[in-house]
Amino acid sequence: MGRLATLLSTLAHKLALDAYTVALLGMVVLASFLPASGQVAVALGDVTTVAIGLLFFLHGAKLSREAIVAGLMHWRLHLLVLASTFVMFPLMGLAMKPLALGLLTPDLYLGILFLCVLPSTVQSSIAFTAMARGNVAAAVCSASASNFLGIFLTPMLVGALIVSDGGAAGGGSGWSQVLSIVEQLLLPFLAGQLLRPWIGAFIDRHKPVLRYVDQGSILLVVYTAFSESVTEGLWQHVSGWTLFALIGVSCLMLAIALGLATWTSRRAGFSKEDEITIVFCGSKKSLATGVPMAKVLFAPSALGMIILPVMLFHQIQLMVCAVLAQKWARRAE
Repeated sequence: MGRLATLLSTLAHKLALDAYTVALLGMVVLASFLPASGQVAVALGDVTTVAIGLLFFLHGAKLSREAIVAGLMHWRLHLLVLASTFVMFPLMGLAMKPLALGLLTPDLYLGILFLCVLPSTVQSSIAFTAMARGNVAAAVCSASASNFLGIFLTPMLVGALIVSDGGAAGGGSGWSQVLSIVEQLLLPFLAGQLLRPWIGAFIDRHKPVLRYVDQGSILLVVYTAFSESVTEGLWQHVSGWTLFALIGVSCLMLAIALGLATWTSRRAGFSKEDEITIVFCGSKKSLATGVPMAKVLFAPSALGMIILPVMLFHQIQLMVCAVLAQKWARRAE
């Protein structure tokens, strides 16, 4: 374990990974060598369900209605971001099927399809937009709307694209999937929104601390998901070459998304500030929303393969967008 810790530390230093990314990698390594099984796995599954509910409750409590109202008037920008997130990405995922199936396993391709139907990130989209001197109010509105609509649109797109393509859904199909999403994700989210007038000030004051609750919930889901997949033979089906190919496919998808978002925003006549918002909000996919949703929507044995593309794309988008944000921040007024 000492050598493993040293290896992770060296990898983080060379790739400039943050502590949270290292923790995600650590959960994958831990599940690979010490997967949860038996009664421990059952107990962790119950704890994970509660943690996911708490995660979406906090998402609802943190969502500022004032910020949304301030950005709602920019409807053309929001429509473009939503079209990029829920139309362009799914179409790109379908178009890449021949390439992906030629390089990856069918299960990993389903993970790519799942990645394509996820909503945008919230925190990093807003942070990068602010760093690059973009339209922050519009970024708050677009990213928040994407996550809220994703609670409905992502399960619908999963049913249309993934289950019909041979993917195994864990929550059943049709209304049973919708009911699972409502019970585990939407109801806690709405409860947080309704209670915001009373707990919003507390949530805003303690955001740095509550961030660890968010991250801890995702780490727990990643560990339980990979534990189940490892016991089902995950690493017997994913070679080093397959991982390399998955990284390449993820980079290609991100490059296409960034290029199309930039080209479309310029053709539509948006300002530079709005272009920055469209690029950052329209090219990202949310790990924080994707991992809990995968837990609800897919069979436990398939989770590892499903969330592996999401985890890799998440890190790649952060590194690339950090470079873009710094570049735009240096531009002249």
